[in-house]
Amino acid sequence: MNNRNHAFDLLCGLCILRMIMLHAISSCGYRDEYWFTKVMAWSFFFMSFFFFKAGYFNKGVSGKTLPYIKDRIKRLLTPYFVWGAIGSVIYFSFLFLCPDHFDKFRKALNLHHLWEDSHFYGNPPVWFLFSFFSSYILAHFLDKYLLSTKVRWIGHLLILAFPFVSYYFWRMHNPLWMSLNNVFMGVFFFYLGRVWKWLQTQVNRKWLIAISILLIAEFIVGNKLWHGEYDMSLNKFVQNPFGAGVNTVCALVGISGLLLALPLKRIPVIGYIGEHSMVFFVAHYPLIILYAFTHMVFGRSVAHHWDEFALMMAFILITCAWLVPYVEKNPFLSGRFPKKQ
Repeated sequence: MNNRNHAFDLLCGLCILRMIMLHAISSCGYRDEYWFTKVMAWSFFFMSFFFFKAGYFNKGVSGKTLPYIKDRIKRLLTPYFVWGAIGSVIYFSFLFLCPDHFDKFRKALNLHHLWEDSHFYGNPPVWFLFSFFSSYILAHFLDKYLLSTKVRWIGHLLILAFPFVSYYFWRMHNPLWMSLNNVFMGVFFFYLGRVWKWLQTQVNRKWLIAISILLIAEFIVGNKLWHGEYDMSLNKFVQNPFGAGVNTVCALVGISGLLLALPLKRIPVIGYIGEHSMVFFVAHYPLIILYAFTHMVFGRSVAHHWDEFALMMAFILITCAWLVPYVEKNPFLSGRFPKKQ
């Protein structure tokens, strides 16, 4: 634990808390509250952080192709399907065991839901695991067949062009299935993390702090002057696309750089969530469904009840914390399969 990177645990914990809060507050009907839209407008880059973090800590993805793909399937696609199935079982159990309360949900069922959006009923956030897997595979082929050759400059140009590819797909109404339209942005943030780690070895701590503060200042000013947001789950550019790209890069690099340069200590609750982010990520939405649907069975809606939002958040966080040792011990639930020596 002493060797853990507390800066990234803090950021990871904040990202997970933001995501859980977003989903819980949406289920309670408060997503359009003015103060909440402001919180979202200043934290829209948090989902991109996971791709950035993966690149920052990645030591290379250019091994043998088939073993590498098998390893990524075990670590990412296995929990994707398992937790998608868990969420679906909870969701459809309520729909068909208590049909009188969930008629509108049954009428809204769409067979295209999975392969168009890589969502599961009862656990839609697991789209991230499929996009994460796809980004790793694309990065593998870039590393192996372009970035490690004499024509690596072609690979560098491709990576720089990837945000424009995702933007093009958005303008084309996201034609790719399984949420693959966002993979190009994911790979761009992955390599941004890798480049940022290399740059940190080239400058001393004082310069790192100065550069990070300048980038954070640019994010603050830029987010006010040319505000734009990138929604990775939908591959959606909101308001100013240029601002979305530039501001996201400045926020990811600047905030992580400043926290890494400071002597940051472990922050207990947020740090714990960051250390076990996978459990909180995969389990929180089925718990939201369980909480909200149970209330509906007994004739009470959680919509427009702040007390229910507070209780739901407490229920999710406490239950996820209780699940941590059980989930992390089971590789099919956590993706923590033993590494081959």
